Amino acid sequence: MNIISSTSRKRETYSIQIESSLLWESALGIAAITNKQLIDTLDKAANDWVQLRESLTSNLVEELSYVEENNTWKALLQVLHYRKSESIEEFCLYIDQLAEEELKYICLPFTGNENQRDRKAASKGNSDAVERLKKKTRENPFFPAYIEFISVVEISLFKNHIKNVMKSWYLEVIRKDESQLTRYLQRDAQMKEQLLEKIQPEQLVEIVTGGRSYLPEPSTKTVLLIPQFIYRPWTIEADIEGTKVFYYPISNESISPKDPFKPNQFLVLKYKALGDEARLKMIKLLYQKEMTLQELTDRLQLGKSTVHHHLKMLKAAKLVFSVGGTYSLHKTSLSLVENELEQFLHA
Repeated sequence: MNIISSTSRKRETYSIQIESSLLWESALGIAAITNKQLIDTLDKAANDWVQLRESLTSNLVEELSYVEENNTWKALLQVLHYRKSESIEEFCLYIDQLAEEELKYICLPFTGNENQRDRKAASKGNSDAVERLKKKTRENPFFPAYIEFISVVEISLFKNHIKNVMKSWYLEVIRKDESQLTRYLQRDAQMKEQLLEKIQPEQLVEIVTGGRSYLPEPSTKTVLLIPQFIYRPWTIEADIEGTKVFYYPISNESISPKDPFKPNQFLVLKYKALGDEARLKMIKLLYQKEMTLQELTDRLQLGKSTVHHHLKMLKAAKLVFSVGGTYSLHKTSLSLVENELEQFLHA
């Protein structure tokens, strides 16, 4: 079909905002160390995580156990989105000033404009609204239990927990590397700002997330990109009112800007993921069709936990993605491996 365009209207897209902060890094560090399912896939070696935990005070270890039990890392991120604090002291002061209903509303996840009335009612303790929110989010692995927790938690204890875990993590973990981390995050944010001047917003999102394609949505006017070091190589995706958030892993170039022999993080992950016989078999199986964990386990004749570990490696490398328990091959990401290697060799 031949079409003659007579419009000068540009295709609508979203605007990009980029923010970096050691407070984001603190909250994501707390999320990382309490995520037992993913911790062995992070850039920081498993033994380093063990040593870090052993170095922490008993008070912080106790608070982290509470985070792990109730997923309160989500509350930390939610609060940071509602009020930009310049220091850990300012963050704690903001928590102190919040009324119970307001804090609970902030901490409850945004699940769409159509659910905002229930979110407000749930923050006031309406049990029917809580149940509706839990039902709406039942596909999420932790949202229903988290929503229930937020709706019933005793507010003074909750405030103390939020302040204590953030302040303790900042002082015990972030403070000693404060200057270095600040340089990493600010350098990466500046690099992405410069890149945005040359490419479209959707292209930038795909680059920083290692292949995640995010197209404009009617309800989303802004994409917020937050560089992070601690959760590399993973990108964490979230939603707040009118905004899609990506906490994305900073590039190797931001860590070692003067080292031309330092390859891009995703290039390293892809070759690590492909350098295994079982994972190559999985790649070929998924190239033919999407499959469930059970189907892959049956075809490969491996233990389910082993297959799941291999899938995590492939997902971290952005070669595989999952929707509703079904795994698919990210063919575009796979096809870029050769070009990415070529780019590195000639850089």
